[in-house]
Amino acid sequence: MSGEIDFNLGYPSWRAPMMGRNAVATSQPLAAQAGLRMLQLGGNAVDAAIATAMALTVVEPTGNGIGSDAFAIVWDGEQLHALNASGRAPAAWKVEDFAHLSVMPETGWDAVTVPGAVSAWVELAERFGNLPLTTLAQPAIEYARHGFPVSPLIGQLWQRGYNKLRDQPGFSACFAPAGRPPRSGELFRNPHQADSLEKIAASNGEAFYRGELAEKIVAFAREHNAALTLDDLKNHRADWVTLLSRPFAGGSVHELPPNGQGIATLMALGILEQWDIGSYQPDSVDWLHLSIEAMKLALADLDRYIADEDHLEFPAELLLSDAYLQSRAALIDPKKAGDFTFGAPTQSGTVYLSTADASGMMVSFIQSNYMGFGSGVVVPGTGISLQNRGAGFALDKDHPNVVAGGKRPFHTIIPAFALDGDGQPLMSFGLMGGPMQAQGHLQLALRIMLHKQNPQAAIDAPRWRIVAGREVSVEATMDRNTLAALRAMGHKLVVEDPLQSYNFGGAQVIVRDAQGFYIAATESRKDGQALVF
Repeated sequence: MSGEIDFNLGYPSWRAPMMGRNAVATSQPLAAQAGLRMLQLGGNAVDAAIATAMALTVVEPTGNGIGSDAFAIVWDGEQLHALNASGRAPAAWKVEDFAHLSVMPETGWDAVTVPGAVSAWVELAERFGNLPLTTLAQPAIEYARHGFPVSPLIGQLWQRGYNKLRDQPGFSACFAPAGRPPRSGELFRNPHQADSLEKIAASNGEAFYRGELAEKIVAFAREHNAALTLDDLKNHRADWVTLLSRPFAGGSVHELPPNGQGIATLMALGILEQWDIGSYQPDSVDWLHLSIEAMKLALADLDRYIADEDHLEFPAELLLSDAYLQSRAALIDPKKAGDFTFGAPTQSGTVYLSTADASGMMVSFIQSNYMGFGSGVVVPGTGISLQNRGAGFALDKDHPNVVAGGKRPFHTIIPAFALDGDGQPLMSFGLMGGPMQAQGHLQLALRIMLHKQNPQAAIDAPRWRIVAGREVSVEATMDRNTLAALRAMGHKLVVEDPLQSYNFGGAQVIVRDAQGFYIAATESRKDGQALVF
């Protein structure tokens, strides 16, 4: 692909794409170094991904932790594999328990579902890894035990999280032991987390789901009259699943099936194909308008239909049928912004990382607490912060995503992968930021696959994010004349400074060049780093 890639950095940028035969790209430099260290020890891309993910729980606790959920896509050199390691609701949960609420809780034990990230590390290591989990955990353990300097963005997010969650069970004792959160540049240690990571690695995850750590989690839940039980943890499983895909720009884009939102990216791409989106110049008014409208249509269906795959009203593939996408595309007015509702296909902060190695293996991996530090609940003496994925459930009894025991909630976190026209890996990519993720995947796929922009330029380009109805947030770096033209079409634009707002996510991409090396890029607006050798 090297002959086709445009290496012009056409947008405000602070870095260029990195190139090499092995690559790690993620949102925090120390975590990227952990992954690179595994590659230098003879590990493969999966080993690098696991080490990076474990390190991220320590050095970026504002987005993930040991109590996170995770998803992964692996190219093993011949084919793609997909892992859903999101957890399920405690078996005792039922919608009546939340009848006094208008929405699901975002904090505390009532937002906590079974954490799945640890099971992702174990499954990936057992199936594809070369190095033992004890080796992969070592950088994370060292960072936790001996301390790490808090990076600038994470320091800001830490203060925000503290302001919101300081009174949640166990939070301040773990993340503000001095009576305040650490400042940017300050060394922070979490020895209890180091101990927990050691136990998880030595037991291959058993300590977390069935052993000493599981018992501590459940005892703390019982202390606060929470529903989570030892059986909930013991019964957790990560599932290898079949990817959803959509042909695009001479190749194909691949996303995990529900309970995630990746299908919205595929739907939007399919809608845009009906409008011959490749005939428009990137960043032109028409190109942006059509992209925004296509994403609106996809998100309307996402909100109505997507839930745990075992609880869908119909197969998710129906939302990707050519006939259905053609009918949705016909609703777009090329000159006017619209408000869309869901269709009828049948008649009845997160952390992301990408790794690649010289053998050809590539990994797209994402894990998250959901909202910053998650629920705010931290199990005493363990450093285990618990996600708040329960907030992803609906309370409408007629909605497929209604809360229920043993059920997976709707998830925002999604890794992505693209193949070229020969079925060979083109890129591993992802973007953090809740509802921004499917929208970001669309924008990256358009720029890199269709318009051949290099990954750093595609990441640095001004992004947009649909809020609701015709309201769209855009980065302040977008051209002023373009903004005026979009407003004239009826788009209600909110202009935000990308350096002050976290609403546009942080992206990482690794593109595989036809010559066998990789081109890696990461978010220049954030603390991320891409490392290669």
